[in-house]
Amino acid sequence: MVHLVRLAHGLVSALFLSCLGYVYYCGVTDTRSIWLVLSVIALAGEGAVVALNGGDCPLGFVHQRVGDEKAFFELFLPKRAAKLAVPFLAAVTVVGFGLLLV
Repeated sequence: MVHLVRLAHGLVSALFLSCLGYVYYCGVTDTRSIWLVLSVIALAGEGAVVALNGGDCPLGFVHQRVGDEKAFFELFLPKRAAKLAVPFLAAVTVVGFGLLLV
């Protein structure tokens, strides 16, 4: 079960990273599309949920419920870097949104 939760979390993370990549692509190429609107909505929604969760990924409790004591980002980053992953990605997202406005 732990592996399925990790896989699902990885897929969700890949989706949001794809949205972030598309925001940057659109910002650099001055492209506008429905996919950009959906990406911005998804990222803003994720940001709101993370903020409401005190800055932590809201899927962390799912890992704990199935007995996985390791945070998602700790699967491939050192513990110190993993703690900085969410704030770093939030900053990268804000910069991407700013790029769209320029």
